[in-house]
Amino acid sequence: MFLAISICFFISPIINKAASAKVDVVCVTKDVPQGRIIKEDDIKIVTVGAYNLSPKAVKEKELVIGKYAAVDLKEDAILLNTKITEDANGAEDVFKSLDGTKLAMSISINNFAGGLSGKLKNGDIVSVIVMNNQQAIVPAELKYVRVITTTSSSGNDAGETNEEGESEQPSTVTLLVNEKQATILAKNESDGKLHLSLVYRGDNKNAAKFLKTQEKTLSNKK
Repeated sequence: MFLAISICFFISPIINKAASAKVDVVCVTKDVPQGRIIKEDDIKIVTVGAYNLSPKAVKEKELVIGKYAAVDLKEDAILLNTKITEDANGAEDVFKSLDGTKLAMSISINNFAGGLSGKLKNGDIVSVIVMNNQQAIVPAELKYVRVITTTSSSGNDAGETNEEGESEQPSTVTLLVNEKQATILAKNESDGKLHLSLVYRGDNKNAAKFLKTQEKTLSNKK
């Protein structure tokens, strides 16, 4: 009887109070693909029960806005801190973030030197040099372009080891471009030779400055 009374008057109220507790968390308002930056209208604050809530649930919008989706985020899902990331550098992240305003386009590397001797990495900022009729120029539209990935002739990521234990060298470079840049690349790959020169490798914020400069150039040429 004493145990029953204790449960009834002491333990049960504690359990009920814990079960009825509420907490504000960040919820996704619409599907956000992996690799895309999270904007304010992608999330909202909702009030949910605290009981059995994951300790990884994000409770402040400020901790999310400007970060990247580390996985595909589904509408109405409670956002966990394991599903966001400071950077979205992986090739798959970039591919999944494509929304029609940007394109992924591969160009051929005509010789070892043309692709920076196989040293290009995801996230590098490069200038595309066009060799045509013995002239070398860097089109204003292609002064600063982001590298997504490099691929060997076998279709593997460049640098991977093949069955013979040899490191595979790149035969193509995939770049993040818009439609106008893609058109220029396609024409010049057909009519001339393309070389890539490394402009910047490092912090994503600094790399973004180069891309913003390129966007201004493209806007002025419309």
